[in-house]
Amino acid sequence: MKFAFKILKDFPAFLWSGWGAVASIFLFVALWDVGNQVYGDLVLPSPLETFKTLHTMLHDDAVLAEIETTLYRSSIGFGAALVLGTTLGLLAGFFATASMMSRPIVTILVGMPPIAWIVLAMIWFGMGDETVIFTVTVASFPIIFVGALQGTRTLDGDLKEMAQSFHFPWHMRFFDVYFPHIFSYVFPAWVSALGMAWKIVIMAELLATSNGIGASLATARSQLDTPTALSIVVIMIGSLMFIEYIILEPLKREVELWRD
Repeated sequence: MKFAFKILKDFPAFLWSGWGAVASIFLFVALWDVGNQVYGDLVLPSPLETFKTLHTMLHDDAVLAEIETTLYRSSIGFGAALVLGTTLGLLAGFFATASMMSRPIVTILVGMPPIAWIVLAMIWFGMGDETVIFTVTVASFPIIFVGALQGTRTLDGDLKEMAQSFHFPWHMRFFDVYFPHIFSYVFPAWVSALGMAWKIVIMAELLATSNGIGASLATARSQLDTPTALSIVVIMIGSLMFIEYIILEPLKREVELWRD
């Protein structure tokens, strides 16, 4: 409770520290407007028209239901990848044999194109939630697994010996000695996997389902409705930025401060 209160207390300072990022967003919007003036509304609608369309969409219960469906699928898939990837990566990192055995499997998973997983999942599970969730999980898993594995394998040997020589309990050994180092590897892997999960869920929905944001994007494409398509893209990017910078980044800063 105290930890959560401290995050909320420091939240305004965190927002103020992000003024540079906000300025870059405004610069991007300005370049977007220039592109609209050069190429016209059919190719690239103006930011104003796009945000008007976005405002209308966000007041439509059907659109909100599509967003909720996509969030559900991505959350389940990413959550499964996070739990499995972190747990198995930590275990593989602590055991050299498991680490060596996991390398070819991870290479296969990393090298497999996401579109191939989507096709296979459509054959195995049909057109529905299972296809999307499976694809998100299998595409995100190796990123998290490798991060957890590297964090564990690169632990300082002197720290390990010190913890063992003082006979620290396992929980103290993990949270006070191992965790700060492992977290510096695992957290970036979580963020990268989150971005991968969000892209994959849209791609899988576009190809394999009739609902969700991806399916809405496919409909907008077929109707050449560029403002709606761009509005959906804004929803995708905005959701990802909210999760990463408003939820995960303050948590990361607080944990790293605690580590120091």
